[in-house]
Amino acid sequence: MIEQLVNIDRMEHALALFGSFDENVRLIEQQYNVTVTCRGTEIKVFGDEEGVSFAVRAITGLLSLINKGEAITDQNVRYVMTMVEEGAEDKVASLSDDVICITTTGKPVKAKTLGQKKYIQAIRDSTISIGVGPAGTGKTYLAVAMAVRAFRAHEVNRIILTRPAVEAGEKLGFLPGDLQNKVDPYLRPLYDALFDMLGSENFAKYVERQNIEVAPLAYMRGRTLDDSFIILDEAQNTTHEQMKMFLTRLGFNSKAIITGDVTQIDLPDPKRSGLLEAVKVLKNVDDISIIHFTEKDVVRHRLVQEIIKAYEKYYNNSPRN
Repeated sequence: MIEQLVNIDRMEHALALFGSFDENVRLIEQQYNVTVTCRGTEIKVFGDEEGVSFAVRAITGLLSLINKGEAITDQNVRYVMTMVEEGAEDKVASLSDDVICITTTGKPVKAKTLGQKKYIQAIRDSTISIGVGPAGTGKTYLAVAMAVRAFRAHEVNRIILTRPAVEAGEKLGFLPGDLQNKVDPYLRPLYDALFDMLGSENFAKYVERQNIEVAPLAYMRGRTLDDSFIILDEAQNTTHEQMKMFLTRLGFNSKAIITGDVTQIDLPDPKRSGLLEAVKVLKNVDDISIIHFTEKDVVRHRLVQEIIKAYEKYYNNSPRN
């Protein structure tokens, strides 16, 4: 058993590190079977050599976030511990470098994982970006944030959000109302993200001026989309023909982002997914980036990450039909 010291600059940094009722440090203690205590500006870590080494590296990584003004959460702590296991905890501090935009509640939107940072950079650098990964990795939310940023900077004149109107294993029957009422349930996640970035009043104003358009994928046919930021969400539910149709809508001075989760295909024949085909067909095309997220990039509740891992393990061990 050994003891190692970590010195901190300010007492409030120690308070931020330990969290409410020491909840952050408890996660580290449980993960590495160590004891962490604080006396003034000195943190002591006690345990076996390997556990202490991992714990100190995790604490150092979290302190680098605190020094940049980041609030430490359960998600931060778990992600830093994941990065420690990969020897990449020194890269975590770079996540605080870039704020995409500010929400209506004053919350800065930025990458929370290295996978998300890579995704954001791909959107900046490429005309078409494809984000593929499990639920909760921020694919749609960050895409909308980048669209709002480009719109506010007058880089584009329009934001166009679309997704295929495919039911998730349920038959909802005929929906009442006009076209907008019928498609709203399918487009709700996109609305939620836009309300968060712009507020409901601004959103309604921009929709009325046709600066923002939210529509089912079928209504993209025959159009050429210039000076636009276009997002295709839930792309795993497109057919081959729909995906090709969408990709060929791209006009001048436009960007397109395609997001989807290939483990949640709701088509009658999953092999017909346009997203699966596009990832294979476009992987070597210049100016198209394909980013793959993993369960490590999940930024929802901790259980979402565990659920994704459990399903992956189950399907990997299941005999092929």
